[in-house]
Amino acid sequence: MQRAIESLHKAALTNLIISLKQDNISALCHAVDNEIVYAVLLYHNLVKPPLSERIETALTEIRPSLQSHDGDVELVAIKLPDRIDIKLVGSCSNCASSTLTLTQLVEQTIKKYCPEITNIVAVNNSSNATLAPIYTNSYWMGVANVNDIPENHVLAVKLENQNIILYRQGNNISCYRNACYHLGLPMDNGKVENGMITCASHQFQYDLKTAECLTVPDISLQSYEVRVKGDKVYVKVEK
Repeated sequence: MQRAIESLHKAALTNLIISLKQDNISALCHAVDNEIVYAVLLYHNLVKPPLSERIETALTEIRPSLQSHDGDVELVAIKLPDRIDIKLVGSCSNCASSTLTLTQLVEQTIKKYCPEITNIVAVNNSSNATLAPIYTNSYWMGVANVNDIPENHVLAVKLENQNIILYRQGNNISCYRNACYHLGLPMDNGKVENGMITCASHQFQYDLKTAECLTVPDISLQSYEVRVKGDKVYVKVEK
């Protein structure tokens, strides 16, 4: 009986969320900010636990394997929207196979719990200097000619498994994932003015030079490294 009641509550909450998403997304976001509402939705698996909690869950799963070799892993920093820095400690910090350990164990486990994290960086024990990103399986792809990108506007390009926008201001070209951080909706149909782009769906604004969100602090568009050779624009993408 209790299970049936909980299933009914979950179905009702699901329908309520769908309705609010369509009619008043700001009201939904405001409601989820309430601790009690968030707790109820979390209980019914209708929202994800906080990113920091999911990262710690992933690291907790990893630790027994590392500790069996007198090592451990620590979370150094969360750098929104898509990067975290970690540090191997103990024997793992000096182990010649630590890079392999990171790639095969840490990367897979964190990705399982936190698919939005696409950039995981191992940092040095003593100086916190970057050693190497875990995600090294990347390549450069030619995506457009310079003249294809309108001055002070964006050009949408579809790659193999991701969509991007290119922005050109003079000789400077920037590249971002074609997805607003808010709900992941496309950005290419947004208004571009004074170096800023405004999402057409819910009016989130971003600085196209820095990727910084001007509507909500501490979030940004996902950026890609760009190179220009002759007239050709290349973007570094992950496999």
